[in-house]
Parts: sequence; structure tokens; C-alpha cells
Amino acid sequence: MTDDYYTSKLSSNKLKQCYEVASPRVKQYLKAEIEHVLSHIRPSDAVLELGCGYGRVLKYLVRVSDTVVGIDTSKDSLDLAFHTKPIYDVLQMDARVLGFCDNSFDKTVCIQNGISAFKIEPRELVEESVRVTRDGGTCLFSTYSDRFWDHRLEWFVKQSEKNLLGEIDWEQTKNGIIVCKDGFRATTFREEDFHELVLILGLNAKVVEVDDSSLFCEIMVEK
Repeated sequence: MTDDYYTSKLSSNKLKQCYEVASPRVKQYLKAEIEHVLSHIRPSDAVLELGCGYGRVLKYLVRVSDTVVGIDTSKDSLDLAFHTKPIYDVLQMDARVLGFCDNSFDKTVCIQNGISAFKIEPRELVEESVRVTRDGGTCLFSTYSDRFWDHRLEWFVKQSEKNLLGEIDWEQTKNGIIVCKDGFRATTFREEDFHELVLILGLNAKVVEVDDSSLFCEIMVEK
């Protein structure tokens, strides 16, 4: 779901380790993010997760929904997700060209700053997500809150120290941007970016902050 970095360098068990080394505060953020998503889902909802990786979030989605599908571009990550005895479907697919019919899902979920990390034009990503989401459904996108910057940076430094990422490039790392010398680059989609995007697309949406750590753009699909 991103550029080649997450496909060739940071997938499967290596990606899983990134979450295993997280500090208690980061784990709190990750839990709060998932809980916010779950609060929007009913058992009858068909749910799509974009950038599902090794299935970290899918295992929670299946607890509240009977129909869950995850997509990712990394075959290695999907293989790990599949071999955890899933009760969900996983497919290798690009989020900019989803292989689903219009109006296939009730909820489309793209969290953990996917709107930046996927390296897809945000407008394309949102438009395609809305296309596959039914009238009355919801698209959920999350990004990092600026309040969480110190914790986020500490987490990525730890990943670098564990050789899960390259060495941090401190000349370029600042103000919501994390850059490593091996080509890794993480940016931040901010609240004003969400507001501008939904205005351009004419979408009904609201932006809410969760746990002083993530920002959610909740798009109410109207067709």
C-alpha cells in the first residue's frame, strides 16, 4: 500500500516487529485508534481495510463484523495475515485501483497515516474509497496528531535502532516528517489537509482527535 519500501524492506514479520517494540504510550495510541474504528462498525457491516499488512487490525475487525476484507500490495505481509488462521479475506491489490464493484462495503478503513504512507495522491485514494462504499456508509482515514510527535519520533528511533528502519537522517527529520538514510520517508497529513480535501471533493465529513494521538477524518458517504 505504499511505495516499494513497505513491499521490499518492511513487510511481514519485520513490520510486525515495529509494533512489538512500541512503547506503552504508542501501544495506547494504537489501541485507541482501533477502538475508535470499532465504535463505527455494526455486525451487519461489510468492512474493507486498506493497507492491512500482516493483519494487525483485521483480527479486531472480525470481532465486530461478519464480513471483513483486507488489501495490501505486499505479498509477504498478506501471507503472514493468511497463515494466522483468519476468518477474513486478504487480497493483493493497489488502493488506487480497487478491484471491487461500486457500493461493495459499508465501512472503508484506512488508518495509521495510510493517506500519507501509501504514496498515493490523496484525492485518488479518497475518491476510490468512496466509490466502493455504499450510500450511508462511512470512510475512516486517520493520521497522527501533532500532539503525538515526540512519542511518534521516539518510536521510529527505536525501530531504527533495532535495524527495522535505516539510520535516521536528523537533518531532514522535523515537523511531522521522518526520513531515514535508506530511503524511508514518513510525512503527516494534517487536519487542514483533510478539510481542504473534502471541500474540493464536496464530501460530508468531520475531523475528530482521538487520545491526543490520532486525527480521524470521518466521511459520510452520500450518493
